Amino acid sequence: MQFSGKSVIITGAGKGIGRACARLMAERGAEVVALSRTQSDLDSLKGEIGGRSIQVDLADAAATRAAMAQAGTCDYLINSAGINVLESVLDMTEAGYEAVLGINLRAALIACQEFARARVAAGGGGAIVNITSIAGHRGFQDHLCYAASKAGLEGATRVLAKELGPHGIRVNAVAPTITLTELAAEAWSDPAKSAPMMVRHPLNRFAEAEEVAQSIALLLSDDSRMISGAVLPIDGGFLAV
Repeated sequence: MQFSGKSVIITGAGKGIGRACARLMAERGAEVVALSRTQSDLDSLKGEIGGRSIQVDLADAAATRAAMAQAGTCDYLINSAGINVLESVLDMTEAGYEAVLGINLRAALIACQEFARARVAAGGGGAIVNITSIAGHRGFQDHLCYAASKAGLEGATRVLAKELGPHGIRVNAVAPTITLTELAAEAWSDPAKSAPMMVRHPLNRFAEAEEVAQSIALLLSDDSRMISGAVLPIDGGFLAV
C-alpha cells in the first residue's frame, strides 16, 4: 500500500496510535497533517517525518473547525484523538462526561463534517477511518462515558458511510483492544492486572500501535475500495468469544 501524492489529516497524532499512523503514512509516501494539543509532540513528530502540524485543543469545537480549515482539502482523515475519565456510574460527573464526549465524539464528528465538506467541494472521493474501541462492545467497569463515546462513533460511522457514499467518500472504523502505547504498556505492566484480561484474547496478547496503524492504512487504501460502513475489530479475537 503506497500513498504517494496523497495527504492525510490525523487527529491525536502526537502520541500512541495516532503517532504510529503518522509514521506509517509518511513512510508510505503521504503528506501528513498532524493535529495535537501538545506542541512539543508535534515538534518531535515533524522532526521524524516532516509534513505539517497544527496545535489545537479538540475540546474546543470552534478551534476544531478552525484547525480543519487550516488543514485544507486532504485525501484521508484518521480520527485518533481520544481521552478517558474513569468514573463509576454512581460517581459520574458532568465534567467527566463533557470532557470524554467532547473529544471522543463531538470533535470526531466535526472533523468528519469539515473533511467531507472539503472533499465534496473538490469533487468527492476520499476516505475516513474513526478509531473506536472494544469498550463500545463490552461493559468495562468505570468506562460508562468512554463506552458511550465509542459506541456513538461507530453508529455515526455507519450514517457517515450512508450519506457520504454517493460522493465517493468511504467511512470505516477500527475497534482496537488494549494497545501497548507507551502509557498503556506502563499501565498494564503488572502481570497480576494484565493476565486476567489477556487470557480473554484467543491470541493471548494485546495489540501494538503499529498493528492498528497497518489496519487503518489498509482501510484507507484502494485495496479496500468496496469497504464502507464497517467496524474492524483489532482485538486478537476478543470480541469473538
